[in-house]
Amino acid sequence: MTENKKQKKGYPSKLKSQPGQKTYYGKHFDPRKQHGQQRASTDGVAVRIGQNFPLTIKRLGINGEGIGYFKRKIVFVPGVLPDEVAVVKVTDVQPKYIAAKVLKIREKSPNRVKPLDTFADEVGGFELEHMTYSAQLAFKKDVIAQSLEKFQPKGWSDYDLRDTIGMANPYEYRNKAQFPVRKIDDVLSVGMYKRGSHELVDLPIVHTQSPATMKVLRTVRDLLDKLSVSIYNEDKNRGTVKTIVARVSHTTGDVQLTFVTNTDGFPGDVALIAAINQALPEVNGIFQNFNPGRTSLVWGEETIKLWGKDYIEETVMGKTFQLSPRAFMQLNHTQMTVVYNEALSALNLTHADKLVDAYAGVGTIGLSLADKAGEVRGMEIIPEAVDDANINAKINHISNAKYEVGTAEVLFPKWQAEGWLADALVVDPPRTGLDTALRREIIRTKPEKFVYISCNASTLARDLVDLTKAYKVDYIQSIDMFPQTARWEGVVKLTRRD
Repeated sequence: MTENKKQKKGYPSKLKSQPGQKTYYGKHFDPRKQHGQQRASTDGVAVRIGQNFPLTIKRLGINGEGIGYFKRKIVFVPGVLPDEVAVVKVTDVQPKYIAAKVLKIREKSPNRVKPLDTFADEVGGFELEHMTYSAQLAFKKDVIAQSLEKFQPKGWSDYDLRDTIGMANPYEYRNKAQFPVRKIDDVLSVGMYKRGSHELVDLPIVHTQSPATMKVLRTVRDLLDKLSVSIYNEDKNRGTVKTIVARVSHTTGDVQLTFVTNTDGFPGDVALIAAINQALPEVNGIFQNFNPGRTSLVWGEETIKLWGKDYIEETVMGKTFQLSPRAFMQLNHTQMTVVYNEALSALNLTHADKLVDAYAGVGTIGLSLADKAGEVRGMEIIPEAVDDANINAKINHISNAKYEVGTAEVLFPKWQAEGWLADALVVDPPRTGLDTALRREIIRTKPEKFVYISCNASTLARDLVDLTKAYKVDYIQSIDMFPQTARWEGVVKLTRRD
């Protein structure tokens, strides 16, 4: 799954290539972590920062960067494609790798296209926008293939890797925009940071974002400027507004607006709220989140409502969910529905099945599947998320699902002591993959039906090394949750070994 799910659900809290088949992504995907696996790494290569040389791109890394070799030393270059020949400029030299940027492309790939976003080569989140969409989908299938080849879980070479399910329109899918606000040369900027820097780029248009969120963000930017609202200055660690967050409901069109601030007070908020009410009737709730000081975390611990409704509502597979500002939900409603339907199909639930929903968050997966199972029990370590999940069960008149605060090593034995044994399991962990204790409990209890929803091919392949001691992998279905990026999502069907 994607963004701050993986800050715990948003709360505070290969296959070997066949002959003739192109490989888009190789083992050397992370130069900072894979030093021990560098192929033909020669520390004696003479190269300096600023040096230019031609480079043939062999494949793409896990982050979408091009990979080539200069005198047998690995070189990482963003913005290039396999089989291209580029003139590159060295930006960093390390004992095991070279980092470079493109100066000129001499030979272009037939898969190269012009990005819709002119800033795509500057900021993060657009790593593949220069690539045809069909090639993006092929890359994402290959990402899981290469991860399996690296970790080699039992039977990996025979896994059924299904073609990536893409989108009819791979743009305007992000339902949430979370952009920092700064004054740059006395001009108020709202946008994203350049890659590897803290330099903000003002972005009036972002083609992967919902037009509704961009309209709200740009209008609010103008109102902040007009009303001279205090803006955070990172150098001086002073000022108020740090980040603007806008989330739109795919179902209702309502927009939830949150100001992340450096101060617990909010000078000028009354005038600002009145101006927002007049200019943006689609905004149904305005919030302030207090997150003081210099920090890499966007959200602080305290959120208060300034005006309007406590939540926006979203419908998923016929179920209604109430979302407070920090409640997690997938950023791509269309593909989220695809993922959940794939999970439902893979589980093949019956009304006799007892289903465990692990990493449950606000219950979106378990509650969406509840009418197909006999009973659902969810586990989550964030109390606020559990409260929301149980509220969402009541909203949808679901009486066969309940959610509890706790970890696998506590709740699995507790439920077993109560005589409740799971027949089916669905997990949707953060990018770090399954907790060690949960892997241990899965192998110990061995639910018959098991679906793993993953947002990280590498940690999935790692987890499968343990899980395939008790399960066989029927198939892995890749799903493009984040077009134009290198992010990967997939649904894995596992069946208990006899």
